[in-house]
Amino acid sequence: MAIDVTMPQMGESVVEGTIAKWLVKEGDVVAEDQPLVEISTDKVDTEIPSPGAGRIAKIVAEEGQTLPVGATLAVIEPAGADAAAKLKVVAPKAAPEPEPAPAITKPSAAPRPTLPAQPMQAAGAHEVEHEPGGPRRFSPVVLKIAAEEGIDLSRVPGTGIGGRVSKRDLQRYLDSLRKGGAPAASAPTNGAAQTIARLAPTAPSTTMPTTTQGAAFKPPIYQPVEHDIVEPFTRRRKLIAEHMVFSKTHSPHVGTVAEVDVTRAMRLRDAHKDEFARREGFNLTFLPLAAAATIRALKEFPRMNASVVGDSVVIRREINLGIAMDTDEGLLVPVIKSTQEMSVVGIARAIETLRRKVAEKKITADDLSGGSFTLSNPGREGNLYGFAIINQPQVGILRMGEVKKRPVVVEVDGADAIAIRTMMYLALSYDHRVVDGVLGNSFLYRAARILEEADFEL
Repeated sequence: MAIDVTMPQMGESVVEGTIAKWLVKEGDVVAEDQPLVEISTDKVDTEIPSPGAGRIAKIVAEEGQTLPVGATLAVIEPAGADAAAKLKVVAPKAAPEPEPAPAITKPSAAPRPTLPAQPMQAAGAHEVEHEPGGPRRFSPVVLKIAAEEGIDLSRVPGTGIGGRVSKRDLQRYLDSLRKGGAPAASAPTNGAAQTIARLAPTAPSTTMPTTTQGAAFKPPIYQPVEHDIVEPFTRRRKLIAEHMVFSKTHSPHVGTVAEVDVTRAMRLRDAHKDEFARREGFNLTFLPLAAAATIRALKEFPRMNASVVGDSVVIRREINLGIAMDTDEGLLVPVIKSTQEMSVVGIARAIETLRRKVAEKKITADDLSGGSFTLSNPGREGNLYGFAIINQPQVGILRMGEVKKRPVVVEVDGADAIAIRTMMYLALSYDHRVVDGVLGNSFLYRAARILEEADFEL
């Protein structure tokens, strides 16, 4: 029985991946767990291992092609004498004289590696054939593009089985609208044309625009001139951009800021940093203390540790804290799993492990998946505060500001005085569909007070 190699789920918010490079070709014999193909997503670039041993009977997806989770990438014919015999009769159609071999007289028993639609539909990744008069179904990718572009999918002609609408059908429909002509499902498209069509303004209309037709404003297009440097988006940067736009258009972001006196926390760190470095083999930074305060506050306000699923909110049992880390190719958010039972030292060790994996480019898709809340630390220089974009499908992200000494008013023996204190801003972005202002402010206030009290064991 043929084995399908499919696009894996590489994170909760990842709905598709791009074929970066095939490491095998049709006809190659492969072993189980042998790397077959490099996949690129907005989270990570990773290799897909072979789900079984055998021969590559068919490569379905081409390099550069973007496919949804569950889509078939290749078909493997299992190793063995029977499989080898079947592979020999897949290509020939008619022979001059009929052969008595059972493998030829029973074509129905031969594998059909060129039909990837069935496993894709079974995985729920593609549109499924609908019954006459029944509701049409669409893939997550098609629904995402339609929502971003304000397209009524009932108006889009589909070329798939049962008239289903594919991503290519939707792009052709968008191209035809932008050109001012009638939708043409069979019109050829390519990546460059789609990019230009997305940027180009639509033809002027003599009628007033409506909400279903999209926004009336058409941004001007800058034409590069001599000495300008044009840097095309990398695959990861393009996918990160799509994720950020999706988050901003689907989650009503609200931001709130707290000023935090971290003098005690910094004194605690300074008092233990030398002994900590000798014992653990790496430096103690302020980040584990901020992470520990965030986790304690999430325990007290579990609704902040949630995910939106359709029309429901799921309050998650485990606190899986994402830690935003910068790389040369863009931001990554590796996740520390089950932090609710961790000590500050345990959190520091976990952060250091992930930091090293990112630096050595050994981070995996599993390291980047499953986050329930995110903590971001953009750096120390000139970062007063800022509001980060929520990492879907989470409902909140906490962003640290620069730690800096400032004169502030404090109370000493019942009287006001000016003192030099180590201060920092914490900025919370939350999803107003789930989190109300009282909850958001209460969570942020509690996280700030925990950090100010600095009741941590190192």
